[in-house]
Amino acid sequence: MTASALQHYLQFSDLTADDYAYLFARAAFIKRKFKTYEKHQPLQDRTLALIFEKASTRTRVSFEAGMYQMGGLVVNLTSQGSQLGRAEPIEDSARVISRMVDLVMIRTFEQHRIKRFAEHSRVPVINGLTNEFHPCQILADIFTFIEHRGSITGKTVAWVGDGNNMANTWLQAAELLGFTVHLSTPSGYGVDHAVAGLRSSASYRVFTSPADACRGAHLVTTDVWTSMGYEAENEARKTAFADWCVSEAMMALAQPDALFMHCLPAHRGEEVQAEVIDGPQSVVWDEAENRMHVQKALMEFLLLGRIA
Repeated sequence: MTASALQHYLQFSDLTADDYAYLFARAAFIKRKFKTYEKHQPLQDRTLALIFEKASTRTRVSFEAGMYQMGGLVVNLTSQGSQLGRAEPIEDSARVISRMVDLVMIRTFEQHRIKRFAEHSRVPVINGLTNEFHPCQILADIFTFIEHRGSITGKTVAWVGDGNNMANTWLQAAELLGFTVHLSTPSGYGVDHAVAGLRSSASYRVFTSPADACRGAHLVTTDVWTSMGYEAENEARKTAFADWCVSEAMMALAQPDALFMHCLPAHRGEEVQAEVIDGPQSVVWDEAENRMHVQKALMEFLLLGRIA
């Protein structure tokens, strides 16, 4: 076992390709133990603080269940039920909370909030979702692809929809792990490349037509048209995104064995047809479950380093 210096996980680019190779292998090992009812509790007596400034289902259940399965403890905090939602500076909350727990997961709005917390934390901080990035979800998505189709290196992922936190994170992952993203968003809803923090444009292509983006793809993925925090734009987005519903026709343009993913919750008939998300190419339920397994591997890695 090799312990390492304090490491946060605030965006996908915080780790190396070699780190990810380890995490995917470790997640597979941990998942096998889970499926065969073998205890794996390397985090006994460790405490995880979960801080929610945005609503959550999968993030809360996956982190909470995962930490308990690893032998640890969980403290749940919300902005409504703690000083985070009042006048206390984020920096002060970080200084206090990180003296009492071993690990912090935050699901919040702007990336600068989690960055400020991490800068004043004595323990690792994990991004459970921000407006700009969703690294744990893409970690689970790539692990799911590997389970079903093998290495993602050299493959093509079609992103159809909003240029949001998911799109930003897919682009970071492609640059780091050696695959290509076909990006198709409505006009005015594209990715902000400065936010995504890409070094070059070599790992992605932009398409005006979502059908063209899906052509030849090994994975087609999307998200809701209106993310949390943008509800006031809902009606305008429905109009702008009308042609960006992943359909059976789009999937037919992808590779014959292409997979479909969605981070959930999904709105059937909006960003995806029911026939696609409930069809044979969809792996959304494996994808959702795998949040727990990859996050268990991530928490173990951040606290204990690599385990031989």
